[in-house]
Amino acid sequence: MIKKTLASLVVITSLFSAGAAMADRPGAGWITIEKAIETAKTKAGYVEIYEIEADNDGYWKGEGRKADGAVYEFRIDGTSGNVLRDQKD
Repeated sequence: MIKKTLASLVVITSLFSAGAAMADRPGAGWITIEKAIETAKTKAGYVEIYEIEADNDGYWKGEGRKADGAVYEFRIDGTSGNVLRDQKD
């Protein structure tokens, strides 16, 4: 019983530490996070950005508010800076 509990604890701990090591990060050649925020505001009309993070699929993803008061989510290409998605949350 104790061996099974200990083995389960080791497996769970290794899964959590592997997840932390695989966190999404901006790739080489990406625009900066500041540039992504500026793009969301100037090209997509956001007045406030609530969150933004890099995604391993090659884009910045985030959430914010536009002038209409509604919350939207967006994706910005990590290398080109083009807005890929802009829709209500």
